[in-house]
Amino acid sequence: MDANSPAARLAANRRGVLTMAAGMASFVVNDALVKFVSQSLPGAQLIFLRGAFATALLLVICLAMGALRDIRMLLDRRVVIRAALDAFASMAYLTSLFHLPIGNATAINMATPVFITLFAVIAFKEQVGPARWLAIATGFTGVLLVVQPNGAAFNAYALLCLGGTLLHAARDLTTRVIARSIPSLLITVSTAIAVTLLAGLWALATQQWQPVNARQLALLAAAGVFLSGGYFLLTVSMRSGDMSLIAPFRYAGLLFALLLGYLVWGDVPNALAWTGIAFLVGAGLYVLQNERSRARAELEPIAD
Repeated sequence: MDANSPAARLAANRRGVLTMAAGMASFVVNDALVKFVSQSLPGAQLIFLRGAFATALLLVICLAMGALRDIRMLLDRRVVIRAALDAFASMAYLTSLFHLPIGNATAINMATPVFITLFAVIAFKEQVGPARWLAIATGFTGVLLVVQPNGAAFNAYALLCLGGTLLHAARDLTTRVIARSIPSLLITVSTAIAVTLLAGLWALATQQWQPVNARQLALLAAAGVFLSGGYFLLTVSMRSGDMSLIAPFRYAGLLFALLLGYLVWGDVPNALAWTGIAFLVGAGLYVLQNERSRARAELEPIAD
């Protein structure tokens, strides 16, 4: 099948949407586990330990799949740049999170789809119609209604969080230009290694290490599994389909967070949050229906 044919683009977009949603779900479970462990361990230390588990797991998978024979690809310039962007984006976001209400940090970080779409238009000349812009704007409005950030709490750390958001978008843009011959699994390994090394240096420079018990290690190991899955799925997503179409489904992470918050902590959204949830779901369904209609219109002449 021609990679540029309507059917191939439809399949690529479908793969991108599904892997984005699944990746966001993996990140949310990882965040929940890390949030629990953060009550008893310093942030930088737990990020390093979680990253060590994720890196070890990914290397074992690479070994089992024979991908380590291509390990030199980790030194590819674009792979290194992407890994560095991800590491600094993660540190910027987490540092700001320690000094901002989680609602404010989440709202700022959820602006990533807007930046991705802008980058896609500027760098890749993607044609972004009113439907996709409307979906992004509606989804972001839904995010604000759900997290309800406190304007009085915005400070210099909000700018740091915004910087992390821009770095995340730049990371996704870089993912797009990495050669297809480099396996997504190796790109995932490079990210895990970079984040782990930077977190380790951060921990050594700013904090004293504390003893770790078996329960904490087990939770961080589980977080490492979900983090690895999220890294991999996000990489696959950003290498599939149209970035401007797939990016809004990053908002799915907030829906998974709300579900997990209800199941684990009993958090129930208020009326404004339910309105935001409706906006998020509606935006996603609108994008899917619009894309399906466009693909059907492109395929009908071929069928005739």
